[in-house]
Amino acid sequence: MENLSLNDRLILLQYAINKYEIENVLIEKLKNILSLKDIERIIDILIGTQKVRRIGPDVLQNNVSHTGELPDLPTHLKPIIDNL
Repeated sequence: MENLSLNDRLILLQYAINKYEIENVLIEKLKNILSLKDIERIIDILIGTQKVRRIGPDVLQNNVSHTGELPDLPTHLKPIIDNL
């Protein structure tokens, strides 16, 4: 979805990680919404900013102990998360 801002994509991925921690499952669920390159880039950004951490080789987890709660989910992203 090209109409999503970078911030929207970051939030979308954080909520998707909250729902599906296994990276392969996460990518499979998001591939109809974002490109693989975009998904990987956003995961790298979230890890680099310590909003997400990697647990083992294929599990991602929101780093709420470091950043606090997840950001508020904008209303236009809620249907996307609900349909994942």
